Amino acid sequence: MPTPAAAPLLSLQHISKAFPGVQALADVSFDVCAGEVHALIGENGAGKSTLLKILSGVYRASSGEIRIAGDPHEIASPRAAQNLGIALIHQELQQVPELDVAQNMFLGRQHRRFGIFNDRQRMRSEARAILQNLDPTIDVTAPIKTLRVAQRQIVEIGKALLARARIIAMDEPTSSLTPREFEKLTAVIKTLSAQGVAVIYVSHKLDEVFRVASKASVLRDGKLAGQADLATSTEADLVALMVGRALTVSHRESHAQADVALSVENLARGEAVRDVSFDLHAGEILGIAGLVGAGRTEIVRLIAGLDRPTGGTLKVRGRAVAFRSPRDAIRAGIALLPEDRKKEGIIPLRPVFANVALPRLGGLARFGLLNLARVRAAVSALTRSVSMRPDDVNRPIRLFSGGNQQKAIISRWLMAKSAILIFDEPTRGIDVGAKNEIYQLIENLAREGRAIIVVSSELPEILRLADRVLVVRRGAIAGIVPRGVLSEAAVMRMAV
Repeated sequence: MPTPAAAPLLSLQHISKAFPGVQALADVSFDVCAGEVHALIGENGAGKSTLLKILSGVYRASSGEIRIAGDPHEIASPRAAQNLGIALIHQELQQVPELDVAQNMFLGRQHRRFGIFNDRQRMRSEARAILQNLDPTIDVTAPIKTLRVAQRQIVEIGKALLARARIIAMDEPTSSLTPREFEKLTAVIKTLSAQGVAVIYVSHKLDEVFRVASKASVLRDGKLAGQADLATSTEADLVALMVGRALTVSHRESHAQADVALSVENLARGEAVRDVSFDLHAGEILGIAGLVGAGRTEIVRLIAGLDRPTGGTLKVRGRAVAFRSPRDAIRAGIALLPEDRKKEGIIPLRPVFANVALPRLGGLARFGLLNLARVRAAVSALTRSVSMRPDDVNRPIRLFSGGNQQKAIISRWLMAKSAILIFDEPTRGIDVGAKNEIYQLIENLAREGRAIIVVSSELPEILRLADRVLVVRRGAIAGIVPRGVLSEAAVMRMAV
């Protein structure tokens, strides 16, 4: 990585942003030099997204100054940001699925022939030239929807370079990437750095931050909590800045009981799930690990009634069950906290109390009428028990951070009195402080005697939580690793 130039390419000076009743940012200042990869980290709600939106022209700062290569600029719109050479790669990619790669790269600024027709040949030629240095395997004529997520991100980076971007901000770029795809993205970022592009890298994954970036600015409650030279800092240093305290990891004590809560026998669904058998005990946390595509989510979807098996049996507390829908599984005491909270776990526009009470609405009604005051009171007691913040059950759930949305979903299944809880990627998109709270919640639920399955792509998470780990490979069980010999190496040997 080249040594950054002395004068910063980007300088944010005393940036503040206030919304009605909320101070989102207060007096934030930091610099980013040409060729530097600068991490921006902090818990959910710390102000990272607000700062990126100010930089990209979506919001205007209430006060403060932005300097580009030493000159002050007011970024009044996304177009103004683009004209200044600033690009934002969104976590949820802004692309048109039916258009091809080149068309997506030139959206809004197509080359024209005779001022009327799109010059498709010229656009494809220029797109191909840009992608040659990033990923030459990408076909510029292919519909964007046929590409993997990692390739689509690289297309967005190529689009930014076509617009002569000098400053590229990446918002959670690896949230949907495999480890191999992350390695590819790392190589692309090094290429950008070598070309003198300044990269702002936003991520909750601190191990990635240390791999990619050289410096970090840490936000906490809308303020700059501190900055770190990543060559001389540790993850513990960053965590302390992010949450204002050192995180303590409690000693992992098993609460597994002799009673079998769930028995899975020869469960199958085509090639996706093949002859899967295991027992889950009351009070046990059973981890399910494996590579992406190994069949982990497919297994728990069958258990939760989302999909129908082609073979095998399920027993809940020794009684054989057959689920035709998730409703049947919920009645049997099985609850799934899905991998994609936004699409499958919540009703975004509805308030927290409506989201939490969903499985119990029938039981809370009298003569077909709901006593909303009673519902709110019941939900409020549960959300307080899981420390959901802010403590406002009337607020639309979409306005809460990912960690607090997850707490609301946990409250839902507590309200439903579910005895078997399945967490699919329980901390995806959740900051490190909230992760620790979710881990403690899961351990408390096991202590109460609930049987728990945790599916996770993050091996440290599995190692932190699990009493045993079921390792899945190509839809089948490759082996089971007990707590006593549990290690990343033991899991990966089976997974591959």
